[in-house]
Amino acid sequence: MADRPTRNGFADRSPLGEGVRDLPTRGRATCTGYIESVTHQPPSEQPFFSAVVVDALEHGSESLLLSKGARRPFDRLRVIWLGRTRVPGIEAGVRLRLNGMVTQLDGLPAMFNPRYEILSRQEHL
Repeated sequence: MADRPTRNGFADRSPLGEGVRDLPTRGRATCTGYIESVTHQPPSEQPFFSAVVVDALEHGSESLLLSKGARRPFDRLRVIWLGRTRVPGIEAGVRLRLNGMVTQLDGLPAMFNPRYEILSRQEHL
């Protein structure tokens, strides 16, 4: 089943794309998720900005377990922006849609320099 690209570059299959657990092993994909954490590199290292995206932010880990107690193989997506020390709007708790090429990096799916759209943010009180 092939996705048809729209004028903004995002797939036209569903309004929000699929979740992280639905990503293919390799190839172009669109997914929706929440930023669980971000990583900043020290100034002495090559510049890149990284985030971990999950399907849902939860207080417990029970939804990450299968019925037999094993973790799903890919419940996280690593997103890496090369040459950047910061990406505006990308912070923990933000819900976003990503579009890019999926590859494997250290056993986890990863997207390098994906297109992104911020869907919602958590408000700080």
